[in-house]
Amino acid sequence: MKNQVFKISIGLIIGFTTLFSACKRSVDVSPFTKDVEVNNWITEQMQYWYFWNNKLPATPNVNQTPDKFFDSILYKFDAAARPDGDRFSWIQESADQLQASLAGESKNTGAEFQLYRRNNTDDLGGRVLYVLPNTPAAQAGLKRGDLFINLAIDGETMTTSNYSKLLNSGSAYKFSMARYENAAFVANGETKQANAQVIQEDPLFLDSVYVRGNSRIAYLVYNQFVHAPNGSKEPLYNQKMDKIFAKFKAANANELVLDLRYNSGGTSTASTNLASLIAKGASSSKIFVKREWNATASPNLEKQYGKDFFFDYFTDKAENLGNNLTRVFILTSTRSASASELVINGLKPYMSVFLIGDKTTGKNVGSITLRDDKKRHNWGLQPIVAKNFNSEGKSDFTAGFSPNVEVKELLAQPVQNLGDTRDLLLNEALFQITGTRTMRRGVLEPDATDRNTVFSTIERKAGGSNYFIDLPKQ
Repeated sequence: MKNQVFKISIGLIIGFTTLFSACKRSVDVSPFTKDVEVNNWITEQMQYWYFWNNKLPATPNVNQTPDKFFDSILYKFDAAARPDGDRFSWIQESADQLQASLAGESKNTGAEFQLYRRNNTDDLGGRVLYVLPNTPAAQAGLKRGDLFINLAIDGETMTTSNYSKLLNSGSAYKFSMARYENAAFVANGETKQANAQVIQEDPLFLDSVYVRGNSRIAYLVYNQFVHAPNGSKEPLYNQKMDKIFAKFKAANANELVLDLRYNSGGTSTASTNLASLIAKGASSSKIFVKREWNATASPNLEKQYGKDFFFDYFTDKAENLGNNLTRVFILTSTRSASASELVINGLKPYMSVFLIGDKTTGKNVGSITLRDDKKRHNWGLQPIVAKNFNSEGKSDFTAGFSPNVEVKELLAQPVQNLGDTRDLLLNEALFQITGTRTMRRGVLEPDATDRNTVFSTIERKAGGSNYFIDLPKQ
């Protein structure tokens, strides 16, 4: 391959994806001392790998900081001018931190939450989406559904202008707890405190089997497509997933509810593993996904790896539940993205896929991680490099997948713990399966605060809404 080296550092074959190394033409290994040197490196990588490399500017301004330079050369999405444009590429100053985040490791309290703008001001309120067990947030008594205002991190109150900085750098969290009345957050006088620490999240949050008459309903909450913990050479999370489906199969489950409402994406290794456990008639001879790369990289990729490089096939799994199923129910939200959508799209040719919740993000493209293997700098790139299609050649979900039944988690409605059959989305799935409602379903319209969503910490997971392509090892 001319002027390009497919070299993977063995120490980096961990987490969500391999950190893909692309060497410069020069043999110089002295550290880069100027932004322009980093920017020249960025230009070379993007000219070769970027899906829209034919749209890059001919004479970009390299006299910027690398983050601003990278942003300036993207073929950005615009609904009118560039409806086919890029919404998802990003750069990170520390490739090491990027690697860790790809493996589900990050510094946080263990609580994931949604932030809302309050009363058209810079003030923020929030609601806890879920809490990881045995973390500082759990020990502080925070739980799913808790509301708060005036979150202070290291003594500084979070606002619309500083939340990103505080979430990325702060340690000591002080939550001022609240309730929701008359479409407003109201302080209740209680505070809870938790310190952020480095946490490795197990993406397999919860699994259960519910028996309703002749229906044996398997339920899995999967919050991130991660196949292994950071630093692990074994696909421990994929192995755990296999064991969960073996348990479902031993329980003679004949229905499946897959909860992806808080899953914004992940690796192709994990998505293929999950789909292979679900698809009816899945086998290693059947296509799960096909990828289209740019005209520069494609010929060399095919020459080096063969035509099968552009396909992900299902894997043969003794734990596959598909022969027990006629359909799969998937719980979604606006945060369900990328690898979550890939599973939805990839399963559709093989079985009925019934969506419950909210419209998904709409990401039908994938990325790889680029860093300098000579370690002349530590910037990490995550550019979009390919477009994804299912076995029927369909990739038409840039607007997101619309649910068959819309169910929103609104501030005016209390939420139940994940796995509680009173949870609105799970309860609707149980109704669709059994035809019997165990609780009244109230259908409400989002109020002004619901519409003023600012940020979800789900978006911090490896950049948010991402799908990572695992490349062959050398």
